Amino acid sequence: MAAPAPATSTSTTSTSSPPGDVPWLAFGHLIPFLELAKRLAARGHAAVTFLAPPRNASRLAALPPELAAYVRVVSLRLPVVDGLPEGAESTADVPPEKVELLKKAFDGLAAPFAAFLADACAAGDREGRPDPFSRRPDWVVVDFAHGWLPPIADEHRVPCAFFSIYSAAALAFLGPKAAHDAHPRTEPEDFMSPPPWITFPFTIAFRRHEAAWVAAAAYRPNASGVSDIDRMWQLHQRCHLIVYRSCPDVEGAQLCGLLDELYHKPVVPAGLLLPPDAAGDDDDGHRPDLMRWLDEQPARSVVYVALGTEAPVTADNVRELALGLELAGARFLWALRDAGERLPEGYKARVAGRSVVEAGWVPQVRVLAHAAVGAFLTPCGWGSTVESLRFGGLPLVMLPFIADQVLIERAMADRGLGVEVARDDDGDGSFRGEDVAAAVRRVMAEEEGKVFARSAREMQEALGDGERQDRYVDELAERLRRRRSLS
Repeated sequence: MAAPAPATSTSTTSTSSPPGDVPWLAFGHLIPFLELAKRLAARGHAAVTFLAPPRNASRLAALPPELAAYVRVVSLRLPVVDGLPEGAESTADVPPEKVELLKKAFDGLAAPFAAFLADACAAGDREGRPDPFSRRPDWVVVDFAHGWLPPIADEHRVPCAFFSIYSAAALAFLGPKAAHDAHPRTEPEDFMSPPPWITFPFTIAFRRHEAAWVAAAAYRPNASGVSDIDRMWQLHQRCHLIVYRSCPDVEGAQLCGLLDELYHKPVVPAGLLLPPDAAGDDDDGHRPDLMRWLDEQPARSVVYVALGTEAPVTADNVRELALGLELAGARFLWALRDAGERLPEGYKARVAGRSVVEAGWVPQVRVLAHAAVGAFLTPCGWGSTVESLRFGGLPLVMLPFIADQVLIERAMADRGLGVEVARDDDGDGSFRGEDVAAAVRRVMAEEEGKVFARSAREMQEALGDGERQDRYVDELAERLRRRRSLS
């Protein structure tokens, strides 16, 4: 839960009291939620409370000193759930098949959150309130999994805002419940073409193997007893405001402009919530070896490879990716997710010299911004995709694994920003090393790659307008201050 803070030297003075941020248990959600909390605090909101389980809270980056007094992190412990590993608090702690148990545990936060909010409101209703965190919350900012939270907030007359860390294309493609009720989608074929509520030219849709997964995984109840889409629909209906981590500069004014009309409420861009420059990334002092190696490579010669923490990558995927990178012949820096990922026998020795394969933390933004890096091989998580465009102006070799990544890949391909690794679309969706090599060559070695690179640099220029990105957050902060007009 996030609450706004007193103005810093760059913010507008406000009498607004705390909102609260409550993100889902994945670092691709936790990080943008915390970034939003910091930016609201810097714009004069009285105090921001960020709620997370204790282990997740301890893994977040330290707050800037000038905001530490105005953003607090409060821990709520997840309940024990049968089958969920002890100490698991994020999707990074469990295999993909156990994520639904995390959702069941997450639902168990309803009672402790209700007690927390009741105490916060009771303290805010008392006289005095010298501590900004003792003031009554103005807003609760929620993630997609919080279907249970708006009724609790309603009891205390605190409005909710749904912060979607996904793209505008994903919000438009999924649509609200009313649109789905008018045009039901239940079978895989229903997801293989654009939805009927998007009436302008729009080519983003799922292929057969992806559509089968979406119909089964997102639209049917899981171990928590609730489907993912029902969770989101509850929030769409009960929240006063929808905020999304994107902007018309990336996805186009027509698509972003559709969202207000589609959801019948304000749908507001927060911008990309990225640091102002690559120096805003974590200190690279832990990995000077990687940065030195990049310094020694020719300009735009290296493919940076990172599959993130959310993609359900199998051992076969790792093997075929490894073989494809070797076959492509390009230099690459591959950030493995962990040391347990099995590479082909003798692989590191064969690629040594022209490439580096490393497990563990990598200063990703600084790598993406390095002059030696010429492309980014990515599953198309939204955060990494926009980082690569903003800081590197890099064309993309795209290898999506899950639903939102697929929609992002289609949108980026439509804008001429890269190519997807070919898959067995009529079968199980598998890919071969030859498919990886062909995609890498198209971007790095063939004439077509120059077109992708030019498009990526043009996007970088558009996203480099820091004042414009700041305005998105300024306008959101002002809208939150005017909360009573939305109630």
